[in-house]
Amino acid sequence: MKFIVGRKLDMTQVFGADGLVVPVTRVETNPCVVTQVKNKQKDGLDSIQVGYGKQKFFRINKPTKGHLKDIKWDDTVTVRGMVDFKIEEGSKLEKGHVITIDAFKQGEKVQVIGKSKGRGFQGVVKRHGFHGSPASHGHKDQLRMPGSIGATDAARVFKGTRMGGHMGDDKVTVKNLEIVEIRPEENILFIKGAVPGARNGILFISTAESNFEVENLKNMLKKDTEKKEEIEVLEEKVEEVKEEVSIEEKTEEVKEESASAKAMADKEEKAN
Repeated sequence: MKFIVGRKLDMTQVFGADGLVVPVTRVETNPCVVTQVKNKQKDGLDSIQVGYGKQKFFRINKPTKGHLKDIKWDDTVTVRGMVDFKIEEGSKLEKGHVITIDAFKQGEKVQVIGKSKGRGFQGVVKRHGFHGSPASHGHKDQLRMPGSIGATDAARVFKGTRMGGHMGDDKVTVKNLEIVEIRPEENILFIKGAVPGARNGILFISTAESNFEVENLKNMLKKDTEKKEEIEVLEEKVEEVKEEVSIEEKTEEVKEESASAKAMADKEEKAN
């Protein structure tokens, strides 16, 4: 199973190889980093926690910083939110691996999960597709009414009765969508057809088959040697700053001594 997190941009159309126009959805898929590997023995299921989105490091709270302390933070890899994907046992993905758009291929079938647009409180015509009542001959103000909801004998409303209510803002999954085009330099996927949600909505894209090629994944995990090198560089900078401060202090002392000597000489000249 391959997966990535994207952001819905808009819909457009492209020309296929046969010259036909294909309606597509543009999805921005920036690199995602594996922040945690969960297993069935410890966490109850085999899954991968993936961090996605653009975020500045200073805006993250302390618990999240502690959770991500081993992840390199740069312009390409940042974490705004985290989500879990179920994986098969024995996956080669490790913490720090970066998942990019290069993992997918043109023509691949994917499933897209998103949150549908919220419609608020809607009636039965829009929510369930009721045809409504006849528009004439004694049906005043009944055109979009729900009508009868059952007999009076039960003295209750049965569960699942189609009535007016809250519509939209639900998790929606669409399967068997084709990847029409991939633009790695822009991190853009062109997915055939429509996907759930409004513009700028978060989409979870995955495939049912095939696995990541781990060799092509970039590992952003900080190693002990790199940590030691960072500490050594910081220590060198501290020493340089200390030396600069000591030099400045010495120059100030020399200036003060020369000024005091000059003042004494001026006093002696005045006395003579």
